Amino acid sequence: MDDEYSKFVRRMNPPRVVIDNDTCEDATVIQVDSVNKHGILLDVVQVLAEVNLIITKAYISSDGVWFMDVFNVIDQNGKKIRDRDIINYIQMRLESNASFVPSMRDSVGVMPSEEHTSIELSGTDRPGLLSEMCAVLADLHCNVVNAEIWTHNARAAAVVHVTDDSTGCAIKDLNRLTTIKELLCNVLRGNSELKAAKMTLATPGVTNRDRRLHQLMFADRDYEKVERAELQRIEDKGSRPHVTALDCSQKDYTVVTMRSKDRPKLLFDIICTLTDMQYVVFHGMVNTGRMEAYQVKINSF
Repeated sequence: MDDEYSKFVRRMNPPRVVIDNDTCEDATVIQVDSVNKHGILLDVVQVLAEVNLIITKAYISSDGVWFMDVFNVIDQNGKKIRDRDIINYIQMRLESNASFVPSMRDSVGVMPSEEHTSIELSGTDRPGLLSEMCAVLADLHCNVVNAEIWTHNARAAAVVHVTDDSTGCAIKDLNRLTTIKELLCNVLRGNSELKAAKMTLATPGVTNRDRRLHQLMFADRDYEKVERAELQRIEDKGSRPHVTALDCSQKDYTVVTMRSKDRPKLLFDIICTLTDMQYVVFHGMVNTGRMEAYQVKINSF
């Protein structure tokens, strides 16, 4: 009953997006007001990341019921956003309230669509893994349209879009999809005795590729410390982010402060991580200098 009531409230109060090029001298200001729901901050930041905008400042505020964010953004050339197509896309995506964040899935999934088949993989990283995966797909007459692969702490995750080499379209034959999954599972397993690969036939849906890679790596527990000496790396401590977490038990929240070298999609990556860990950002501030980002977030448990 509560869930239906929440849906009713959101329908009665659709998101409102204001994009302002006049208030700030050197950035476009995007303000989003909406009824609060879990994952809404990630939805907003994801849309800005999709059009390659750089967030220079952000103010995040939520009282538990209502959500208001203000972002100062620039394009890749450091200019305000003047392209009407980009402005219309942002408003359409955010005001439609149709952002979709898929649930966690197992380590190998195959998602068919009309244009291509999306293959999601995660497992133990090793030299030659990508080459073996591509060789299997080539032998099965699959054409790789595009692919993105992440590795961290000896774990690997990939999202690969393939088509049938003969038709140029998605692969719909279930027997062939099963064969693809079985062979890729064998490649992922290799000679490793660590974690057996699992396979699922994923439910079709709209998926942001970076978001899925975050989910795949998190589900594969890539954040766990690697104990084996041969896998440990010597890192430059001066270049590592500085993160502190202060527990405010009287107010039932944690203050997380991070200072690091700035880079594209930094805020997106942070919000993905907090969302996957089931934290909710109630209030936050983001400020970037010429090369450094300073972020403060207050999260509820």
